[in-house]
Amino acid sequence: MSVLPLVFTSGWASGINAYAVVLLLGIFGRTGLTDDVPASLQRTDVLVVAAVLFLCEAIADKVPYMDSIWDTVHTVIRPVSGAVIGALLAGQSGSLSDITAAAVGGSTALASHFVKAGTRMAINTSPEPFTNVGMSIAEDLGVAGLVTFAMFNPEAAAIIAAVLLAAGLAILIFLWSRIRRFLRRRAQRREEKRLAAEARETTGAPPR
Repeated sequence: MSVLPLVFTSGWASGINAYAVVLLLGIFGRTGLTDDVPASLQRTDVLVVAAVLFLCEAIADKVPYMDSIWDTVHTVIRPVSGAVIGALLAGQSGSLSDITAAAVGGSTALASHFVKAGTRMAINTSPEPFTNVGMSIAEDLGVAGLVTFAMFNPEAAAIIAAVLLAAGLAILIFLWSRIRRFLRRRAQRREEKRLAAEARETTGAPPR
């Protein structure tokens, strides 16, 4: 059976929380739940690092504006993780070339990352923090649930991931005006900080 559905699902999940994907796949492999996980993802050092980074993301992802900064930093990390995981899964299965799997996993992760980052920008136009927390919990549960489901029914999981990705892109287009508002506010805050720093330098006032 082709590993492509699992590669696609793991790519979608990596675009949302790559560390959770590595941690879950590694645990599934270590516990013998599946033989599709390569040994490199089951190593103790990999699991420990993934667990620590997952906890860091779990905190940063629930703080308004901090979540968008975290997303910006992971614009490269998540797609690369999706590509690497896809290539490793393909190498373990032998039913798909590593290059093809890396392309599918990386591109899917990039698309889902943009959905997540854009949605968070739109949410951050609201002053209350509860939506951020709720969205973060929903994303973590969605990743855990779908990756787990993919171990038992990869084709159905891939279909669900594709539907979620398409729906997310549609929502992102709908929320584009709010995202632009967020970007303008962030640019304005940066400009205000720059002007305040220049004013302090001019007047000789101590930095705050």
